[in-house]
Amino acid sequence: MSVEISRLDPRSDAEEWNRYVERSDGTNPFYRAEALRLQGEDTGSTPHLLAGFTGQEAIGLFPVFEYRKGPITGAFSPAPFSWSCYLGPALLNADKLKQRKADRRTRRFLDGCLEYVERKISPLYTRFVVAEFDDVRPFIWREYDVKPGYTYVVDLSGEESDLLDRFSSDARSNVRNADDDAYDIAEGDGDDVERIVDQVAKRYESQGRAFQLNPAFARALYEQLPDGAVRPYVCRVDGAFVGGILVVESATTRYRWQGGVKPDADLDLPVNDLLDWHVMRDGLRTGIERYDLVGGGVPSINRYKAKFNPRLETYYEITSGSFGLDTMIDRYRKLR
Repeated sequence: MSVEISRLDPRSDAEEWNRYVERSDGTNPFYRAEALRLQGEDTGSTPHLLAGFTGQEAIGLFPVFEYRKGPITGAFSPAPFSWSCYLGPALLNADKLKQRKADRRTRRFLDGCLEYVERKISPLYTRFVVAEFDDVRPFIWREYDVKPGYTYVVDLSGEESDLLDRFSSDARSNVRNADDDAYDIAEGDGDDVERIVDQVAKRYESQGRAFQLNPAFARALYEQLPDGAVRPYVCRVDGAFVGGILVVESATTRYRWQGGVKPDADLDLPVNDLLDWHVMRDGLRTGIERYDLVGGGVPSINRYKAKFNPRLETYYEITSGSFGLDTMIDRYRKLR
């Protein structure tokens, strides 16, 4: 059973690529051709949309970004410092295969993709961030460094009351006791996308931390991806913006991509608890199965996320190459 790796173009082959994305259980909106093209433009990198085939059947996808600056050559998925959610490989049509055949096909697909990367890009440094893809053994066998990361995921199941009852007592109280007339939460527009990103940037700046997400990139995603793929949830008090969360939505999962930081105004209102509740409640109502809080490895914010009774899930950071080269690339990125 041979596997052929083909490179698709994010413009001319967008329709074909997106069909495969929609058929894979392990993808999110950042895999779509529009999002990959925008990531490449925003980071000065070249997207390689790798698809694996056995005959005419698509069996896997692996978007990889080639970054070149001076002596630096890197391969990334997602693009370097794009602040996108997880990418890496995703499989198609694997659920009906017996385990032995599935393992063999997965390894041949990944080996083919990695051989392409080594041959066509020849990176000095490689970094992939992989989730919803459990079999990372082929990376280990090819001597990549594989490090686990952690995220919290809330199961959106049962009745709304059941979901709320699973929260901690303070989260339940914050949601139930908030005065409905004191605030308004609704999905916003492109301007609100930029407001949310700007608010996050100010929060990072106040803490002396780097934040490189371009508000124009986030807005372009909102405008160019299908309706509902990026949802800006906004909380307003007396008509004024006080906080928001940018949600990325796949067929099964809502991702808490950006936002949910401490509000600028001093308010006697649990803004973020209410925002997260509305995101989860609306997802439950529309049949979404999971709410990924996108991160469970930072002690300072774990206490907040843990009060929604999530389960801990693993993703993987896969690297290879010169130690510290990612820092050099970060410096080039800042110069842009």
